[in-house]
Amino acid sequence: MPLDLVTVPCLNDNYAYLLHEPKSGAVAVIDVPEAAPIQAALAERGWSLSDILITHHHHDHVGDVDKLRAATGARVTGAAADDHRLPQLDNAVLAGDVIELGGETAMILDASGHTLGHIAYHFPKSGILCSGDSLMALGCGRLFEGTPAQMWETLSSFAQLPPETLICSGHEYSQANGLFALTIEPENAALQTRCQAIETARAKDLPTVPVSLGEELATNPFLRAGEASVKAALGLENASDTEVFAQIRRQKDSF
Repeated sequence: MPLDLVTVPCLNDNYAYLLHEPKSGAVAVIDVPEAAPIQAALAERGWSLSDILITHHHHDHVGDVDKLRAATGARVTGAAADDHRLPQLDNAVLAGDVIELGGETAMILDASGHTLGHIAYHFPKSGILCSGDSLMALGCGRLFEGTPAQMWETLSSFAQLPPETLICSGHEYSQANGLFALTIEPENAALQTRCQAIETARAKDLPTVPVSLGEELATNPFLRAGEASVKAALGLENASDTEVFAQIRRQKDSF
């Protein structure tokens, strides 16, 4: 049976995600920006938290890990490369490792770029990628520590996953990201339609994530840096994909 997926709004614009494995009853949360909304979502469903899965060290993703661990006894998993600046880990993992959640498994993927040591959790059987602040809805995270080449490698690896994969990213940035994306591809009909849908959802205070990888591939300029049409729009027809990605990231940083 596929995992049950619940999007939990936290803080001002963060998201945590609950993943419930029905057969065993195991439940994981992806990142802990704030404990109270996560605990409320668990209580509402009668679920008991077994695992806390951390994507990266930024405070708005780990700020309440210790509080939630103390309340639930959940096991904490995070990147071994980042263990010096994460809450205490029970399970330090490397890219390529596999972890279990009841009868489901997650592959640990390197997601460097936003930070060094950033990881993502791919649940192939359920078609879910928890990408933190690497691949985001219509965007990607700022390059606080990594290089454009590292982030492009991360995004390119994600782009090889099945298009129906649901991308669970860490923030509600879709409106702002959509406005920027339209400056890159104003004639992209799929992007125009998506931006309209986002406006409608946000007017009702509804989350715009998760979203399918296929939709991201059709509309997210950061994933589309290798497209000839995007290169032409930027006047970079002869540039490498990494160079085009870097230019898009620079333009977004000053948008």
